[in-house]
Amino acid sequence: MQSSFLTDIAFEAEKALLRDRARAQRARISTGDRAAAARAAASHFGEGVEVPPDAVVALYWPIRDEIDCRPLLARLMDGGQAVCLPVVEGDDAPLLLRLWEAGTPLYPSGFGTLAPVETAPVAVPDIMVIPLLGFDRMGTRLGYGRGYYDRTIANLPRRPLLVGYAFAAQEVPAIPRAPHDVPLDLIVTEHGVRRFARPADAEPEPSS
Repeated sequence: MQSSFLTDIAFEAEKALLRDRARAQRARISTGDRAAAARAAASHFGEGVEVPPDAVVALYWPIRDEIDCRPLLARLMDGGQAVCLPVVEGDDAPLLLRLWEAGTPLYPSGFGTLAPVETAPVAVPDIMVIPLLGFDRMGTRLGYGRGYYDRTIANLPRRPLLVGYAFAAQEVPAIPRAPHDVPLDLIVTEHGVRRFARPADAEPEPSS
């Protein structure tokens, strides 16, 4: 029991250290590079990720130093794609995903993010675009440590295609993975789209 407890402490300490380093690395990206990366990532997503016309795509409203997915959001909505944004319901609750239509208001939803109005329909996404602090070559995602996306994915009736969205500089050599950590299917950066092979110990495909 004590050995398992100490192992858990070491695991969380390693991830906390990785988060600190990842935040610092992301914060060093210049304003100009951020804007260029956001445009490039949106273009790579459009060219490299298959999105069926009737698919619902979950995105996010960027906070802190996250790569700005609003160019991608605009691109999808201009093409008539159904999109939804997460709503923070509580510290221990999964995110609620509500459809958003251009021109309708957004309101503060915790942590500095914005979300659709409460009357907007709840959606089940076919593709989920996820922000992150870091990622590794096996598709492990390093989040903020609050478990929102893990709970949300576990709560959905079906698993969507999980697409990490990040700056290329956010890649780290390796991230420890807990049993509840759901690996990404793809990562999209300003450098291209990378698909992660399954099972988890297989070689990932190179960036396109």
